[in-house]
Amino acid sequence: MRHRLLVPGAAALSLLLAIPASAADYSPGTPGVGDSYYPESGNGGYDVSHYDLRLKYQPKTDLLEGTATLLAKTTQDLSRFNLDFGLKVSEVRVNGKKAAFKASGKHELEVTPAAPLPKGKDISVVVRYAGKPSELKIDGFTAWARTPDGGVVAQEPDAAVWWYPSNDHPTDKATYDISVAVPDGTQALSNGVLLSQSSKLGWTRYNWRSDKPQATYLTTLAVGKFDITKDTTANGLPVINAVSKDLGSNEGAAKASIERTTEVAEWLETVFGPYPFNALGGYVPNVPAGYALETQTRPFYGKKAFDAGTNVSVVVHELAHQWYGDSVSLKDWKDIWVNEGFARYSQWLWSEKEGEGTAQELADYVYDRHPADDAFWTVKPGDPGPENQFDIAVYDRGALALQALRNKLGDKTFFEILKSWPTENKYGNASVADFVKFAEEKSGKPLAAFFDTWLYQPAKPSAPAAQGATIAAGKAPAAQPKSWKKIAATNNVHAHGDAHAHDDVHTQDDVHAQDGHRPE
Repeated sequence: MRHRLLVPGAAALSLLLAIPASAADYSPGTPGVGDSYYPESGNGGYDVSHYDLRLKYQPKTDLLEGTATLLAKTTQDLSRFNLDFGLKVSEVRVNGKKAAFKASGKHELEVTPAAPLPKGKDISVVVRYAGKPSELKIDGFTAWARTPDGGVVAQEPDAAVWWYPSNDHPTDKATYDISVAVPDGTQALSNGVLLSQSSKLGWTRYNWRSDKPQATYLTTLAVGKFDITKDTTANGLPVINAVSKDLGSNEGAAKASIERTTEVAEWLETVFGPYPFNALGGYVPNVPAGYALETQTRPFYGKKAFDAGTNVSVVVHELAHQWYGDSVSLKDWKDIWVNEGFARYSQWLWSEKEGEGTAQELADYVYDRHPADDAFWTVKPGDPGPENQFDIAVYDRGALALQALRNKLGDKTFFEILKSWPTENKYGNASVADFVKFAEEKSGKPLAAFFDTWLYQPAKPSAPAAQGATIAAGKAPAAQPKSWKKIAATNNVHAHGDAHAHDDVHTQDDVHAQDGHRPE
């Protein structure tokens, strides 16, 4: 705070004159970006372009030691700024100079640089820290899971605060270099390409690089003992799949599922266009969870996702997110449909490809199995609310909307939209409204009322997505497609604990809410 000097002496006057006239314009960056569902997530005043994380993790004690270097550009005249972080910090430097810092709120690190930072300035921020991530609780929750031989972090909508300081919101994506030292005999997995690994004095260091923009929640770390397979795609991209050595009876099903990653990705390229990143793969650690998460280039799969055997549908879902959710990320968490509706629909398209039920047959079945008075129809996929963000309706009603759009526009235009959206919006952020406008421009048809019916009205649409026989047409209900149980088995993968219990089995994406989603 500046104090007005009523009678400045000579010394005080000279000090006052030494302060730039614009200093009064410097102000703190906001402690959140104002997200509709998570207003405290992210921070204002700067954009990060790159994270360099140099870490050391001891599985026996759960001690994580780190030095994080953030490269960023200020977007306002900054007197101070916040990072989202929860572990204990020992030092912060801004542009090489020590900065003052303190913890505040639930997960805020307030940083005051030695001198104010003008708008448009490139800055470096170095944070040294240490702590036990599993002991950090925010709202009684930790995103860090200890395993018998290590630790894993993969959660939505936020996970970064448990292991590195960041601007923790999907609208500020960055590239990453992640270097992790772990005891010899233990592996460290992360996103992107493994540049190198080396051993010294009982420790092995793994150096990973993601060279395309990546949201903070899509950044993952897994330390443990894995069976790792390496390959390359036809286009020369490295493929790294990893399965924990102690999955027990789920080991075979897990391996059989994620080893089809390359095949699935190549098929998805025919639907969504060229794969947008520099690597692909997946990993299954010994985490007693049924959820999966689309961590960029290397999706996480909880071992319980394979309790009922091999399930390629969950792999399809998480890989589809590489286009819809990872490359093109949401602008606000209320826009979750631009992630989950499309990933679910990709499972329907895979079913169609495999001859286990067309997308139309799946749409008919979903439409018929939820009567008009079912609470399923009260959830609005276009803005479901934080309490229903990962409700099954966001997935299944969200996919119904896409089948209805396909019927309205015809296959040629519909699939052109599916492919051009992630191509023309690559590495950016988009909202539901952006997609509606995009679809209107590509089709040449007004679609606002159509999307309002399918995504925003808390009622069952009177006209089904179906073109075939339905209850609404006075005919027998649609039969259950062969693929339904496999798709429904994936519902637990991103689910809320309070998701509607309409499905015989929770879905793959119910897991985001139950195990993979931080309760608010």
